[in-house]
Amino acid sequence: MAESEADTPSTPIEFESKYFEFDGVRLPPFCRGKMEDISNFSLRSSDIWIVTYPKSAEMGFRVHSQHFTVCRLFHNHLPARTSLLQEVVFLVSQGADPDEIGLMNIDEQLPVIEYPQPGLDVIQELTSPRLIKSHLPYRFLPTAMHNGEAKVIYMARNPKDLVVSYYQFHRSLRTMSYRGTFQEFCRRFMNDKLAYGSWFEHVQEFWEHRLDSNVLFLKYEDMFKNLGTMVEHLARFLGVSCDKTQLEVLVENCNQLIEQCCKSEALSISSCRVGVWRDVFTVSMNETFDAYYRQKMAKSDLSFDFCL
Repeated sequence: MAESEADTPSTPIEFESKYFEFDGVRLPPFCRGKMEDISNFSLRSSDIWIVTYPKSAEMGFRVHSQHFTVCRLFHNHLPARTSLLQEVVFLVSQGADPDEIGLMNIDEQLPVIEYPQPGLDVIQELTSPRLIKSHLPYRFLPTAMHNGEAKVIYMARNPKDLVVSYYQFHRSLRTMSYRGTFQEFCRRFMNDKLAYGSWFEHVQEFWEHRLDSNVLFLKYEDMFKNLGTMVEHLARFLGVSCDKTQLEVLVENCNQLIEQCCKSEALSISSCRVGVWRDVFTVSMNETFDAYYRQKMAKSDLSFDFCL
């Protein structure tokens, strides 16, 4: 589905001057010049990494929080958007209280490896166990990770809901000021014209490594479909021992986090819901997307819930 830049006019800042290609993948400008350093980044066995394609694990705005995410690189007028997965991982691994998490600067606790702040040197010196995030494809992550070092939690989200959330994200950023229609944005998504490249390649690459001993592959929809099982798998993967009662408390605390995030949704469409795409996609768009999805996923046994 090739297209010219003229076919989808909107954001020269985002789509032309700021982004660049590295090994065939479109990346944000702050990744420039540091990909080799990330590949050589020294890992520890106690490290916990959270990796997602953008908007795969994020919920609403934490309007009661006093912090802002590193995305202030692009905007400084919105309350911080929270990644639910990082909060759940922090809760399970650290035994934190969900109300306390809502008041914490979680982004300082879980820095993004490719972001300019706090920077690779600072992250390298963080006290163990380090919790680190990234949106980079598997092949761009530290080589030591490919060799089994550190624990990696990957979360994937069905692409229809994801593209709705990603569109809202671009529309909300003042310096990006995305002016195109959702249909145009969706076409960009299918043509790998967004940051971090192809969603299809991103998720399938990690899916191929789902059986690696240091990888846990999760799906966003399972937080709503079977939270108890997901939390149990997460606790086991992180080496958190808990009896039945303690597990029930963990699940309840995680459920509380989900409810808090959904209630704090500050956009016109509650993008945290599973199946939100049905409020946005036209019949024609859905048919086109389904055909493209079947083509790109034809050789994979990875599947998603598009509605619950």
